[in-house]
Amino acid sequence: MRLTTRSRYGTRLLLDIALNEDKGWVNTTDIARRQNISQKYIEKLITGLRRGGLIKSKRGPFGGHKLAKPALDITVGDVVRALEEKVALTQCAEGEPICGECSLAGECVTQFVWIEASNVLMNTLDSYRLGELISRKG
Repeated sequence: MRLTTRSRYGTRLLLDIALNEDKGWVNTTDIARRQNISQKYIEKLITGLRRGGLIKSKRGPFGGHKLAKPALDITVGDVVRALEEKVALTQCAEGEPICGECSLAGECVTQFVWIEASNVLMNTLDSYRLGELISRKG
């Protein structure tokens, strides 16, 4: 599995908000400048992060974005789930007992490997919390 820029940039975006929200609502123009990401792309990411319950937004001249919950309660896994279409390594690891993807569907003895590997990846991403990443920034 290759994570897209959505996950990487989304994580950076949330870290930026966490580091700057003590000054008030954080706007996309400032995030774009600090993170060197286009404002248009940031707005797409914000939609997914808001839908995922990770940020809240306020419109208007004094609006912007804040974390919807404390940084220690948000994991990198949460970001990936909010922004990626699929989080399983293979289609047969997406939770269906019979994937229908390959010629051995229902008989494949390796399906458990892909399911377990997907779970390990997500468990690892869930072990990293935004608040802890902020403290590493030092």
